Amino acid sequence: MTGSADFSRLDADLIRVIEDVVDVLIDRGLLRLTDLPPDAQRKLLARKGARARLRQGLNLLGPDDVI
Repeated sequence: MTGSADFSRLDADLIRVIEDVVDVLIDRGLLRLTDLPPDAQRKLLARKGARARLRQGLNLLGPDDVI
């Protein structure tokens, strides 16, 4: 891979992997969100919120709606 676009995509993929690892560690009780530096906490929570809003926006039909 070459070019900044390729590296940006790789960075985005790696960030998602790191988020998933942090979630697993928290779920297993091996890490608390408060164990992370405040800046990292804010960034993780901001990304989770953005992902939740995106997911909610994509769910145009409610769970009981049928096409």
